[in-house]
Amino acid sequence: MEYKKSPDGGWGWVIVFVSFCTQFLCYGSPLAVGVLYVEWLDAFGEGKGKTAWVGSLASGVGLLASLGCGLLYTATVTITCQYFDSRRGLALGLISTGSSVGLFIYAALQRLLIDLYGLDGCLLIVGALALNILACGSLMRPLQSSDCPLPEKTALENIPDRYSIYNEKEKNLEENINILEKSYSGEETCKSTLANGDWKSDSLLHQNPTTAAQTKETETYKKKVAERTYFCKQLAKRKWQLYKNYCGETVALFKNKVFSALFIAIFLFDIGGFPPSLLMEDVARSSNVKEEEFLMPLISIIGIMTAVGKLLLGILADFKWINTLYLYVATLIIMSLALCAIPFAKSYVTLALLSGILGFLTGNWSIFPYVTTKTVGIEKLAHAYGILMFFAGLGNSLGPPIVGWFYDWTQTYDIAFYFSGFCVLLGGLILLLAALPSCDTCKKQLPKPAPTTFLYKVASNSSNV
Repeated sequence: MEYKKSPDGGWGWVIVFVSFCTQFLCYGSPLAVGVLYVEWLDAFGEGKGKTAWVGSLASGVGLLASLGCGLLYTATVTITCQYFDSRRGLALGLISTGSSVGLFIYAALQRLLIDLYGLDGCLLIVGALALNILACGSLMRPLQSSDCPLPEKTALENIPDRYSIYNEKEKNLEENINILEKSYSGEETCKSTLANGDWKSDSLLHQNPTTAAQTKETETYKKKVAERTYFCKQLAKRKWQLYKNYCGETVALFKNKVFSALFIAIFLFDIGGFPPSLLMEDVARSSNVKEEEFLMPLISIIGIMTAVGKLLLGILADFKWINTLYLYVATLIIMSLALCAIPFAKSYVTLALLSGILGFLTGNWSIFPYVTTKTVGIEKLAHAYGILMFFAGLGNSLGPPIVGWFYDWTQTYDIAFYFSGFCVLLGGLILLLAALPSCDTCKKQLPKPAPTTFLYKVASNSSNV
């Protein structure tokens, strides 16, 4: 399906604004769940690994809230990519800052609401604020394909012809009616045989006017049943064909080695990169950092720097001389080093510095849709991005509990963040190897050397005369 040319403006800026608000309201609270995590530890009295499941599921998969967040995120990214082409990096950077600004504001807001109304009251108010997403969704108008009008509802009798898209031979309505007539006549014969004991009593029934009217109604009924049977068969085959096409397109996506590497990288990135936003407050408490030293919550620092990173990285992605895939790989490798440095941070200043670095690099979410679009194309973006976001959510769900279990096992976060850094580094290296041109490709691109020519000087015969 080919979409209309991206307007790169116009109503697209309304799409950017409502997408920003959607991500602000949708992801602000789940990303700031680190504030709630400390409260849950005190309220439930469970281990860090077990308690981390609450926050990870809120931001990953498995709950209705996270399911809605996943659908909203994919919708905002896909529609923004449709409306923007030359300014796609800037547009994606702007909408993705919504979640970061939401993280910054909700971190302070949730702490205030907990002090005023308690944990339950805080969650109720946050849920009520999320209802404003309905107003944002009403303003989103996806671009239609260039040669496809809006779908219209059709009458039931016209549906079979519209769904006859298969090459195989189908039974027509007359054949269906004949099948029904045979079964109906068989039933009538059995009934007349049991009642009169005579096979010829059927001819007497046709002489009765009342029986003739009933026969006409029966024929009309049989025709309607045949029409609906034909429609259901066509519809079922169409759905089955769509399902097979979807599976075939999914297999084709994974045959692309860059997409497969991107799938592994985003899964490992979310396993290792998400825990800091959930656990950083508890890391500071475990490092015996006093609350008086907190000039600003660490989760707020992560939020504001993520917004800055998303905006700047999105702007960089629009430059033609920058390879966005290599830029994304660079953010993964640097982030892995920052994660491995967390165990060495024992003061608020160093933790705040690392929080800022991690927040800025987490801004690579703004260029991830850009990278996906360049990898699979705008036509397959929704399909590919949905698959990637599912496994990203799965990584979000697994990361914090794993880190929490490491703490419960060793009573320190050191090994946990070494593990997180290794996961992110491994994903970045796999993606880098897949993105580098292969040796065979390089050999094909090298120009063949021109044949060497040798010039010989031929002596003149006249000189010997």
